[in-house]
Amino acid sequence: MIDSDTTTSKDNKAKLYESVYVQMNALLSAEDNKISNMANFVAVLKTSFDFFWVGFYLVESNELLLGPFQGPVACTRITKGKGVCGTSWSSNRSIVVGDVHSYPGHIACNAASKSEIVIPLVYDDQVIGVLDIDSDEFDFFDEVDKEWLEKLCTCLLSVI
Repeated sequence: MIDSDTTTSKDNKAKLYESVYVQMNALLSAEDNKISNMANFVAVLKTSFDFFWVGFYLVESNELLLGPFQGPVACTRITKGKGVCGTSWSSNRSIVVGDVHSYPGHIACNAASKSEIVIPLVYDDQVIGVLDIDSDEFDFFDEVDKEWLEKLCTCLLSVI
């Protein structure tokens, strides 16, 4: 049996992402500075979805270094393969975590974070960073988020 509240919620979320995608394409195509585009990218996501924390970590040497973000103070450096972000970087795959407290090796930058999604940014076949989004609710992210956030990151990468 299909839960109509869940279906409606997923449909509404997908429609919001679609609207954000159109807005993001227009916004990003008007600017060619990578940092400015990343800053506006996270601002649009934060204001549209009211995520607890949204931002980028960028590859620098053998670490992820904190980039543009919105939300509480964050960890500044993450080692490759460590935590959700470092694992996404090393595996070059998106990761959805329903309960970060049960994720092996989770890096707790803020105790209020309960679930997380991380999308690798791949440019010229290299991971150049990750988009990291945290929620203060358990099991907040799903396949709809993953699909649309991957599309949005592809949109961003097309103007870098």
